[in-house]
Amino acid sequence: MKVYLTAIIKSKPEFTEEVKAVLQNMVIESRKEATCLRYDLHQGVENKNQFVFWEIWESKEALETHNQQPYIQAFREMAAEKLEQAPVISFADRI
Repeated sequence: MKVYLTAIIKSKPEFTEEVKAVLQNMVIESRKEATCLRYDLHQGVENKNQFVFWEIWESKEALETHNQQPYIQAFREMAAEKLEQAPVISFADRI
């Protein structure tokens, strides 16, 4: 069963460009994964520190494999210092 995921990420203002670069790299690398069906990144218009991912994965197992990739681990290592809060992640079913 496909997995639909939305993630909201808020960087600290002084790290916005650095966080954005890391997130853009995640897009490039994630789209290379065979089980990635969609991986889009958006940046807030009024709040440039807010980023939103919209993802679709082939399965829960595919997402679990994705979360073990080195570029995801690099994001996690950076997150504690450069994000305002932990990412907010929501799962949904397609209706």
